[in-house]
Amino acid sequence: MVQKILGIDPGYGRCGFGVIRVQGTDIEVVDYGVSTTRSGVEIGVRLSEVARDLEVLIKAHKPDLVAIEKLFFTTNAKTAMGVAEARGAILLTCARSGVEVVELTPGQVKSAVTGNGQADKRAVEEMVMRLTDLKHSPKLDDASDALAIAITAVGFVRQS
Repeated sequence: MVQKILGIDPGYGRCGFGVIRVQGTDIEVVDYGVSTTRSGVEIGVRLSEVARDLEVLIKAHKPDLVAIEKLFFTTNAKTAMGVAEARGAILLTCARSGVEVVELTPGQVKSAVTGNGQADKRAVEEMVMRLTDLKHSPKLDDASDALAIAITAVGFVRQS
């Protein structure tokens, strides 16, 4: 059975996305990139743009599952609050679209993709390229992270 998974690395300035198609043990990259919003614009407008971009992705790709990274707290409370708000907009959009969501911690993603829950971004990026046969790494690590999140969710699809 073929499954499509949309992975999301949440953010309000840059929100990474990656869509994969899974058939058996084969993982094919369908689409990836980064949705951006304009700085200096009211947060409500930015969150609306994140939600609108996600709606477009869901309509275009019709994923069976959306995987989103859980928030981990950083020392920058303002950034953490903005990411939490973006996650809320994303979760609401998924619920309204009727798409099942799985939430994954950064450690789960690193461990699933590299075998090391403490792996750095470069190790994750290299394994994403190997697992998907991508010839080049995505320009922005938000997109690579989103693909890693989608790959990690493959195990959740297979369990259901």
